[in-house]
Amino acid sequence: MEEYIVSALKYRPLTFDSVVGQRTLTATLKNAVRSGKLAHAYLFCGPRGVGKTTCARIFAKTVNCLSPDANGDPCGECESCKAFAEGRSMSIHELDAASNNSVDDIRELCRQVQIPPQVGRYKVFIIDEVHMLSASAFNAFLKTLEEPPSYVIFILATTEKHKILPTILSRCQVYDFARMTLQGTVDHLKYISQKEGITAEDEALHLIAQKADGGMRDALSIYDQMVSCCGNNLTLEAVSDALGVLSTDSYFEMVDHFINKEVQPCLVLLNNIINEGYEGGNFMNGLASHLRNLLVARDASTLPLLDTSEALRARYQEQAARCDVRMLYRALRLCNDCDNQYRTSRNKRLSLEITLIECAQIDPDAPAGGLRPTKLAPFFTQPVAAARKQTSAAAMPQEQNKTPHTVAAAPAQPAPAPRVRLSSLGPSLRISTAPQTATPAVQTTEMPEQPDSAPATAALDDQELLRAWREFANMLQLEDKAMSMRMLRMTPEVTGQASFSVIVSNEQVKTYLLQLSSRLMRYLRRSLLLPNLRMDINVTPYETVQQSLSKKDIFQNYMSQNSTLQSLVDEFKLIVE
Repeated sequence: MEEYIVSALKYRPLTFDSVVGQRTLTATLKNAVRSGKLAHAYLFCGPRGVGKTTCARIFAKTVNCLSPDANGDPCGECESCKAFAEGRSMSIHELDAASNNSVDDIRELCRQVQIPPQVGRYKVFIIDEVHMLSASAFNAFLKTLEEPPSYVIFILATTEKHKILPTILSRCQVYDFARMTLQGTVDHLKYISQKEGITAEDEALHLIAQKADGGMRDALSIYDQMVSCCGNNLTLEAVSDALGVLSTDSYFEMVDHFINKEVQPCLVLLNNIINEGYEGGNFMNGLASHLRNLLVARDASTLPLLDTSEALRARYQEQAARCDVRMLYRALRLCNDCDNQYRTSRNKRLSLEITLIECAQIDPDAPAGGLRPTKLAPFFTQPVAAARKQTSAAAMPQEQNKTPHTVAAAPAQPAPAPRVRLSSLGPSLRISTAPQTATPAVQTTEMPEQPDSAPATAALDDQELLRAWREFANMLQLEDKAMSMRMLRMTPEVTGQASFSVIVSNEQVKTYLLQLSSRLMRYLRRSLLLPNLRMDINVTPYETVQQSLSKKDIFQNYMSQNSTLQSLVDEFKLIVE
């Protein structure tokens, strides 16, 4: 069986021309070799997997080649090139600073510097991950790096340039390696696929390149993994399943629901995505990227920013043409806010669902200052109404079969049923003093829903207002715990028959409360049966807000109002603490 070699090693560049994505940098190095203007120290820095060590090896091989060609590339046939290819060259040394970062390691390197090369013109030292050297090792290396022998070249490589001492940087020629472009990575993967006889869809290779995030070595590792998993035919669907990446079809379908203002299908699609094992935060991040791509696809000048295949680019353009740019922008902001708050949310799925509902209800014609929709269209109402009709139709035969002594005859013009006020906090402690009259026993199965415009039955009451206020604050716990706790600490005060005021400590709390005002007032009006209820918000600085009394202060107030309590304290010689 033939020995398997991973693509990152099998297709590792051997000449400057075969290096992918670093054309300007390799051209500079070739010119330096041809002209003979070689520095004694180079620093190659850039992200992982972009060719730093590869270029260092090619450069070391080229400067020691005994018969380079006209372009300055190594011949590959001389003794120096053969010794390097077989790993027995005594003129090229590699040191991994991640595991050899002590002062003793650098001192040993400095001793080797004193030995001239046996084959070739130069003795090249390649120090990889040089930022891992200790401060003492750096200091021990400074003198040798500044004034090495004429036959020595140092090539330092690092992924974290900011960790290199300025005294080291000033002694080196610095070359910054660029990240791999998406198209450059895809082209190289196509080349390898042709060499290996593997059929690969462009969309599948684009997905691999996106997953690599600018690193060619990462792209080749993922490519080998996909070939092992999917065989010699790489399709977008197979690669998406293997990488655990949600298909773009789901994002296109979700945005179609946004365009049509369809709330229910959005939640159903989200449920299907979560049930398939995809994490909600990754989905929201992918949806935000999809909305960004739609914004980019709307204009020809920004279209080159869309790093996708031609087929997928055309699909983005088609959907972007059907989207209002204001809707895309606001949906993108909503998704970004959800992504920022997702990690700290206690109910993560609820955060996703609220964001999708708001995205599907965006009004492009709303004022630009309002990000979230101020008025949501009614949804989840039709199925409930249909269910009620079916329940009423099924209950009609039972009503007709009741015996005469249990059903009272209906009057010609029935009076409207009185509204009943219910409390979710438990039974009321109030005792009614109104005379009670005997009424027939009637079993009520459901209280009919009353319209919001029903007339008020009584003036606003302090206790009932506080009850309804705290009920709303408790319901807000799942959505915004911080605002819920603030509201629970507030005490609304009645200022009129249908008005009340609340005091907040700063403008920020007032802003939050104003954002909730539509929902809050709708709930209070229904709960208190006051359709014309009005709320005033007053801002009082924190310093002027009355501080809560301690237990000792409260007890002393009681004693000042009750002489008997003061007598008990004096008689038993109690100490108030």
